[in-house]
Order: sequence, then C-alpha cells, then structure tokens
Amino acid sequence: MRLLLIRHGQTPSNVAGLLDTAAPGPGLTELGHRQAAEIPDALRSQLLDGIWVSSLIRTHLTAAPLAADRGVDPIELSGTHEIAAGELELRRDHEAVRIYLETVFAWGVGDLDVRMPGGENGHEFYSRFDASIAEVESSGAAVAVVVSHGAAIRVWVAGRAVNVPPSFAAEHDIQNTGVVELDGSSADGWTLLSWQGTPVGGSDLIDEDAADPTGESIEDALDEN
Repeated sequence: MRLLLIRHGQTPSNVAGLLDTAAPGPGLTELGHRQAAEIPDALRSQLLDGIWVSSLIRTHLTAAPLAADRGVDPIELSGTHEIAAGELELRRDHEAVRIYLETVFAWGVGDLDVRMPGGENGHEFYSRFDASIAEVESSGAAVAVVVSHGAAIRVWVAGRAVNVPPSFAAEHDIQNTGVVELDGSSADGWTLLSWQGTPVGGSDLIDEDAADPTGESIEDALDEN
C-alpha cells in the first residue's frame, strides 16, 4: 500500500506554540484553510482509494477540500490523533516543550516504557496508531491518505520506517500540510519514500513566525522556547 500521511493545516495553537492535543481541538486559521484548499491540486495526479482522518476537528477541516474534490467521505480513525500532552496540555514554556519532545522521541528510538506525564507511554501510542493503519490496510486501498498530526506522524514513522534511522523524524521538521509518503505494509514493514516539510501548496504557505513545537525539529523547537 502507498500511504500518504498529511499533517493538518495550521491552527491558532500552532501559531501560539501551545501543546494543544485534547479533543476536539481547535479549528484552522485563515492560513490553515488556504493550506487545505491547495491539497486537491497538489495531489491531482495521484490516484487515491480513500481518505482517513483523526478524531480531532483540524484533520476533518484539512481533509474536506480533498474529499469534496474526489467525491468521497473521509473515514475517522480512532487511533491517529495527536500524542496527548497530559499534564503539559496548553503549556508552551521551555520545560513543557522539552519534556514533551524528549518523551515522544524516546519512543521513536525504542524506549517505549517512558510515559508522558499524565498521559500514554510508547507501547500505548504505537498500539493505537498501528491498529488504525491496519484498519486502513483492511479496506483494500492501494493508495491511502491519512490526515494526522505532527508529533504522531513523526514518531510513528521513526518507529516503523525500515530504511531511515529512528532519529530521522526528530531531526526533520514537518510543516502544516507537509506530506510523508511510505510504501509497504504492517506485515512486511514500511519504506519511507519522501519527507516533505513544505506545505503542499508551496513555501508561500509557511508561517515562519509560528512557534510550533510538534512540527519543528527537536533542536529548533527547544531553541525557540
């Protein structure tokens, strides 16, 4: 299966640099809606067999233009939501961002016993995200779009891509509506084909002033806090 993981469009909390992970979550900014509107043209040449979204509203809003363009209804997945910040929710200070990023990227390199303060551990994260990707596979789709979240995409790819080191995802950012493309299966493993930190509509849709910890490289995110 060809799997396109697309990060949602920009939210007000991305701009503010908040660890805003709880459901239903914020909507999109004006820029976020423009980013989402560019997705259909960016994927015009790509055959798609289905579109899946997380339980958070920002993924639904991001997928809506593509779904309307292709005449399909997005399917909600229960396990592809953002990594919950737990006791760090709605914080933006350096200490909170450090703990959040160090926790999630510990999972990416295999230390799954580490637990987010007041939240899940790595075993629980991979279990629910893997289960949702298996659900997509069971649909029989050859090419699937899953609109998800910055930290969740990066950590899942870190733990599941067989052709890049686990540190890759922590060291590479993913901007709003950035696309990560993989090929493979849960049974045979996933090969990372492309990692695009640029929004699908082009660099003019990047907000350089947004203090966005879940999308930036771990070094950049900590430097800005």
